[in-house]
Amino acid sequence: MVGVPESHSGWTFITSHARVLAAIADNPNARIRDIAARCRLTERAVSRIISDLEQDGYLSHTRDGRTNTYRIEPDKVLRHPAEAGLSVASLLSLLVQDETDRVRKPVAP
Repeated sequence: MVGVPESHSGWTFITSHARVLAAIADNPNARIRDIAARCRLTERAVSRIISDLEQDGYLSHTRDGRTNTYRIEPDKVLRHPAEAGLSVASLLSLLVQDETDRVRKPVAP
């Protein structure tokens, strides 16, 4: 995997739920193993996050054989009152674009 950062401890600006959602937006057929590697989380944590997102209606999936295809609800409004009125699509437009740019343009040391 290109440009995978080292593990990190302490607080971060983006939640694990947002990272998982962005990874799925980038590849709706991604395996939990691949999402976990990209987000630097355990497979168990990713499964739990996907379950949270599905339970609250932000995400759904269909199963085709051994493959899941995820569908994000882009018009669903973010949960926190400070983001009242902002949609999932708004958040993902920032996160997915940023991830794509980061993979294409590695940061010089």
